[in-house]
Amino acid sequence: MIRTLLSCFLAVAAWTTPAFAQLSPPAPGGDIPVVVGPGGPVPTVAGPVVVQQGFDPQWAEKMFPKLDHDFGTVARGSEAKYRLKLTNVFKETVHIRSAGTTCKCFQVKIPKDTLASLESTEVEITVDTLKFEGERKSTMMITFDRPAYAEIPIPLHAYIRKDVGLTPGGAQFGNVPKGQPVDRKIQVNHVGRPDWKITELICKNDHIEAKATELARQPNGSTTYELVVSLKPSAPAGEFREQLTIVTDDAGGPQIPVVVEGRVEPDFYATPELLDFGVVAPGAEVTRNLVIRGRRAFKVTGIESEMTAGTFEARLPKEGKATQIVPITFVAPMTPGVITDEFSVLLDQSTEPIRFKAFGKVDPNKPRR
Repeated sequence: MIRTLLSCFLAVAAWTTPAFAQLSPPAPGGDIPVVVGPGGPVPTVAGPVVVQQGFDPQWAEKMFPKLDHDFGTVARGSEAKYRLKLTNVFKETVHIRSAGTTCKCFQVKIPKDTLASLESTEVEITVDTLKFEGERKSTMMITFDRPAYAEIPIPLHAYIRKDVGLTPGGAQFGNVPKGQPVDRKIQVNHVGRPDWKITELICKNDHIEAKATELARQPNGSTTYELVVSLKPSAPAGEFREQLTIVTDDAGGPQIPVVVEGRVEPDFYATPELLDFGVVAPGAEVTRNLVIRGRRAFKVTGIESEMTAGTFEARLPKEGKATQIVPITFVAPMTPGVITDEFSVLLDQSTEPIRFKAFGKVDPNKPRR
């Protein structure tokens, strides 16, 4: 293995790509609804889109694992959120023009609006449980304008209880050093039935435990519990997003979901986890920086890959520091195609390597700078 000279194999994508067509203009007449996209408010086409013969009008649906979401029953003030993964399974770059909903009770955020081949992002959908209550239905519309136009409607549903409230709305742990136990407290308030009780707490993550303690019970039917959510020292490094379920003795809707999320930081980690070199011309060279951070000073002793072809090169820093910046250069081969690989970074202060991925596409039509 070559440590200071990174490499990877050329994997020419073999996915089925629809025959993309030119788009017709918006249908005449009527108002053009405005939704909020990553770059601000943008208009979306009103009326049907006419496409050329041979175009698959459902091409964008293939990037989603599901095309609807039901939040179920949620408490007032709770952090009701869902992340819908979107993956570009095509050879062409995909661009999200806009995203929005038909009801202000749901909000949508898309952190990345341009996806290279095989790249993914997560559409974050949240329910406004403070301003709204009762049954809520909406349609989230995601609009694409590249490589072809498409509108994907995704139905959303939630029922917001007004008799149960959470303060704060979830257990947010933020960044936690690996091996450190941390607690988060949530107050659960119920108004109505005077004998209302929490009977059980359910969490499928073995590294998270919870305990509910009754604090007060008033004659007017108000009941207060304290919910303590604990992250165990055994929690592995990485992000965690879990749902803790509060089970009550309500006959109609006994379960109340609670969002539990955070990140367990290892002793050493690298960002970004994916080095995206974009689309480059054959023979071109593009450099990106890999940043490695640790709790103490360390040295980078090598970067390895199972494949060796001289496609990636790294300049390793010589001094020991708590933060290291490693320039990685993508030397594009002359053969067009998609290049992906996974690498291991070796450190003198750790027996476990740090891993990151790299992506690039060689396009002969791309001008060389």
